Amino acid sequence: MNKPTIPKGTRDFGPDVVRKRNHILGTIRRTFELYGFQPLETPAMENLSTLTGKYGEEGDQLMFKILNNGDIFSAAQQAGNSRELVSRVSEKALRYDLTIPFARYVVMNQHELAFPFKRYQIQPVWRADRPQKGRYREFYQCDADVVGSSSLLNEVELLAVYDQVFHRLGLRGYTLRINNRKILSALADRCGKPEQLTAITVAIDKLDKIGAEGVKKELAERGLSGQETAVIERFLSIQGNNEEKLDRLRELFAGHETGLKGIEELSYVLHADLAARHTVPVLDPTLARGLNYYTGIIIEANAPATVKIGSIGGGGRYDDLTGLFGLTGLSGVGISFGVDRIYDVLEALQLFPEAGAASTRILFLHLGDDSIKTAFPLMEALRDRDIPAEIFPDPLKLDKQLKYAAKRGIPHVAIIGEQELQENTVSLKNLETGHQEKIPQAQLANRSF
Repeated sequence: MNKPTIPKGTRDFGPDVVRKRNHILGTIRRTFELYGFQPLETPAMENLSTLTGKYGEEGDQLMFKILNNGDIFSAAQQAGNSRELVSRVSEKALRYDLTIPFARYVVMNQHELAFPFKRYQIQPVWRADRPQKGRYREFYQCDADVVGSSSLLNEVELLAVYDQVFHRLGLRGYTLRINNRKILSALADRCGKPEQLTAITVAIDKLDKIGAEGVKKELAERGLSGQETAVIERFLSIQGNNEEKLDRLRELFAGHETGLKGIEELSYVLHADLAARHTVPVLDPTLARGLNYYTGIIIEANAPATVKIGSIGGGGRYDDLTGLFGLTGLSGVGISFGVDRIYDVLEALQLFPEAGAASTRILFLHLGDDSIKTAFPLMEALRDRDIPAEIFPDPLKLDKQLKYAAKRGIPHVAIIGEQELQENTVSLKNLETGHQEKIPQAQLANRSF
């Protein structure tokens, strides 16, 4: 018999991992709710027509398509080409991300929603990517978006959401970097190559990996002249604190309406001291993030430098996303948390709370029917106080029950043997310290575990 396996790019999460992940997701969910975001869930599958063409050619190829019911082989034989084959045998696909389903939902429910509409969504998505470390075919996305408002207050609040979540998780030393798509568009325009915006920004985005000389070389290979790359060199040389960077950008884009508008937006967000910040956002003119998608402010959250993981979240302003489905003129802005990477960061820095190691705080040992009859109401009294408690279900030897508790990481056991039954007491043993004491049963419900 073959050993059971799971599909490549998917994972099982055991109890300890699930508890730790729930700690992250619960922290994010509570923070979203505090900031007024409303929960939304969409189906695991969408109509193929909803998803196709929204992520580019590569995205279309990475979708997990769902076969239709019925005689798909007869339908396949009638197809004239691969595109027609797909349309005949598949009409649905697994959700590729949360953004397009969100846009579809807004368009379908536009007359019932109150705008601006603030939603958060925490659900798995699927991509037929090549599995590798940190990249999976099934993974969770954790998004918050505001649609129907152009106010930069939304950007300020979303930065505060990042700040609050990381602070509540105990994470220190993270960075929040921001930029603006308008500045990068203005840079391509200043070079005289507005049509090369994507090529220029892709090269700039590699600055940390290939250095300034590497960026120059890549731009030259894409047909930019020395004079044109000189403008980009000046741009890449911008250093200093946020104020100094803003001043340098104003000099570089003097008289350029789009560039100055982007600088004005960045200045507003950076100077909006409307709430206490644990980490001040850093202006990074080289930040690019998905430029075909964003139209204004761009945000990226990075892990502490001591953990070599990089981005743990990102987002930005986008215009007319719902225009893909016929509802035009609806601006939006959103952020996403990289839950899997945040997990790795907290694990590396040992920031998960110890209480997350085990849910059950006390195990009542099985010492016969009379013991169980006495233990059950005591256990229920603890549960009424939200203290997780269990009874061992089988009358096994005492040492086996104790080994079970130790293997589960349950810190306390309750023993109600013949003597305890006669005395109306319960013996409590702390498995972490070895300390054992006997107390009246009536006092057990008031104990902390």
